[in-house]
Amino acid sequence: MALPLLPGNSFNRSLGKEKFHKSQHFGYSNDVSMLLGEDKPGIGGELLPGQRLKPKFSVLPRGVGSEAPSWVAFDKQVLSFEAYFEEEVHQRREEVYRIRQCKIYFYLEDDTIQVVEPELKNSGIPQGTIIRRHRIPLPPPNDDQFYTVDHFNINKDIVFYSRIFKIVNCDEFTRNFLRKLGVRINPPGSIPSDPYSTIRKQMEDNMKPLRPYERMDTLKQFLDHDRHVLRFYCLWDDTISPFGDARELILHYFLANDTIEIIEVIPPNSGRDSVPVFLHRGKLPKQVPRRMYNPGEITSRTVLNVFGPMGHGGRYILDNLKTGSVHQEFYKDSDLTIGAAINAWGRKIILFDCDEFTKNYYRTKYGIEDFTPVQHKASQSLKIERQIPPYNGFGSEEDSLCSCLGLLPKPPQRDFKKFMEKDRNGLDSNVLRFVAKLITDNPIDKERPFIISYFLSDDTIAVFEPPQRNSGILGGKFLERSRVKKPGQELFKTEMSEYFKAEDLFVGARVNFNGHKFILVDADEYVFSYMEKNAHEFPMADIASILSKLRSIGELNSREIKQHFVAKDPRNRNEMTYETFRNVMVEICDGNLTEHEIMTVGRHYSAQEKLEVDLGLLMAVAQENLKKKSFENFSKLYDAFIYNDRERKGLLPLQETRIICKAFKMPLADDLLRIILEKHKENDEQINYEKLVSGLNWRENPNPARQTTPIKFDAEWSGQTTSDAVKTVNYMFLLEDLLGVQE
Repeated sequence: MALPLLPGNSFNRSLGKEKFHKSQHFGYSNDVSMLLGEDKPGIGGELLPGQRLKPKFSVLPRGVGSEAPSWVAFDKQVLSFEAYFEEEVHQRREEVYRIRQCKIYFYLEDDTIQVVEPELKNSGIPQGTIIRRHRIPLPPPNDDQFYTVDHFNINKDIVFYSRIFKIVNCDEFTRNFLRKLGVRINPPGSIPSDPYSTIRKQMEDNMKPLRPYERMDTLKQFLDHDRHVLRFYCLWDDTISPFGDARELILHYFLANDTIEIIEVIPPNSGRDSVPVFLHRGKLPKQVPRRMYNPGEITSRTVLNVFGPMGHGGRYILDNLKTGSVHQEFYKDSDLTIGAAINAWGRKIILFDCDEFTKNYYRTKYGIEDFTPVQHKASQSLKIERQIPPYNGFGSEEDSLCSCLGLLPKPPQRDFKKFMEKDRNGLDSNVLRFVAKLITDNPIDKERPFIISYFLSDDTIAVFEPPQRNSGILGGKFLERSRVKKPGQELFKTEMSEYFKAEDLFVGARVNFNGHKFILVDADEYVFSYMEKNAHEFPMADIASILSKLRSIGELNSREIKQHFVAKDPRNRNEMTYETFRNVMVEICDGNLTEHEIMTVGRHYSAQEKLEVDLGLLMAVAQENLKKKSFENFSKLYDAFIYNDRERKGLLPLQETRIICKAFKMPLADDLLRIILEKHKENDEQINYEKLVSGLNWRENPNPARQTTPIKFDAEWSGQTTSDAVKTVNYMFLLEDLLGVQE
């Protein structure tokens, strides 16, 4: 306060107040009286002099950023920093201080911090989680506040409970996140070396023996190639033996210890016993030894000059020259290739193929690219296909087929993937609806409209007849939703019947549903837009293929085509109604284009009306966004405009006005703000900022709410023309694409 707190210098703080209640600070917890309302304000809900409440939110205030809470917006998003701290070591000659590396994790969802020290082998120090995950307070005298994301940066010291952590680096996600917040990232630092670790490494290096010593280290090979097995498909031709034949084998080469295992592939009904293994796993010698050695006769090491007792206290020398050792060559992975023949204890085995893992292994290690299989046996006779009995009429065809494929019949499987992709999702219905009429000579039935709905999720069709007053025909369901077979197919046959697909339905198509012939005369807007988006599935909506057809027609009589269009446009407006355009296309194509293809061309070259943007609607949307984000700094915004308006004209340049709006962090989208500024432009690209601020001020000048939701899927559509129908067509653009630039 400017004046001392003495009688006569203070004012009555109760003036204008309506609430004089006192917040309850004390209560009982487990029948023990204690202070519970530490964060509650004082009398009347106002803070006491000098009282500061702890922040309830993150560093971002409410109303800035996403509307979702922090535990949803920043779920599973963690900032990771590399840091170290220096620890003093007392009463040790080897080290005076110790450098301990650690990781600092900052959880954005609740501003909690966790410090983890990676475990080092033989460190002798309890490592792991140093500080458990929780909100860490700032060092005194600010211990009533907590660490936020603004306190972290590279090459910065952080104090956690009187221990200084030096941050030296961070990961890529943390770096990008801090840049988006506007934090200037410092250059990364380095972690100093630990004196004791350096001394320990020198001691280990000095302990290495200097004399030549043969090492048999097979652990590295085992750790690198454990469970890595090469698979070759082999053939052993035993036809020279009495009652012998060609046998197919599978050779497994284990990369962990260079051992080989061979398994025989026994075909069904071969008459052989099902032997599990043809050759047990072990090292396979290239040359069969003349005799079998006794156990212990061949060893990996030879011991010379044993001194003293065996065991503890004894001395021995290894024969590094391997005097008198028996040398044997075993098959390695370099000896196994497609087309090679190996000797498996006197049996000649030919490798004719391998699996994909083996191909990748040889391609990576040896650079081999040719893995052509070897023809190992003569071509077999024509395989007799399994004949399926014809459909007997009981149940569906799929159900009867499943009863023939196995002893235990199973129900037919549904295409679940297609159902999940093409099921209704929000405003995307994935239902193609057409208007159809019956093909009949009965004058009453000719005028009956039908709605044909094709469901893309399961290829089913439903036909509905809208009720008409005074028609004498009761409307409703004409065909229950089901799959419809194409006409002209035999009922009791072996092959599956063909059903109507989505590409069979288009405007102008003639279909036969269970004996009722329909012609499709129209469709809703969703059908045309869906077919145009998936033009590779629907050729009737592929504008490229349609234009190629028109070019083939236009090569012969291009002048006549132009005359047809010009004759129907006496005012030379280069536009005509869709009905006129459709009649001209029918005359030109002479039945080569369907009705749906003509509609596709009309939609592609339709004259789009320029819609004038309603300023009132824009200001209503802007006020709604500002109101949701609790933006009320209109007075300061107006003062900023006046300060930058040196000439006091009430006008500012467009770019300067946009910069000021961005400086106040107005929660408006860039495109919305750009259109609003364009609407407030006056002479010489100047913005009337007074009118702009008045229109955005939702407190003093609120605008009535407008309906801005998109048009929803109309489930009760009865075939009437939609508002998106094509009114006029610009035929000049069509002629330019077909015949070139027109004069």
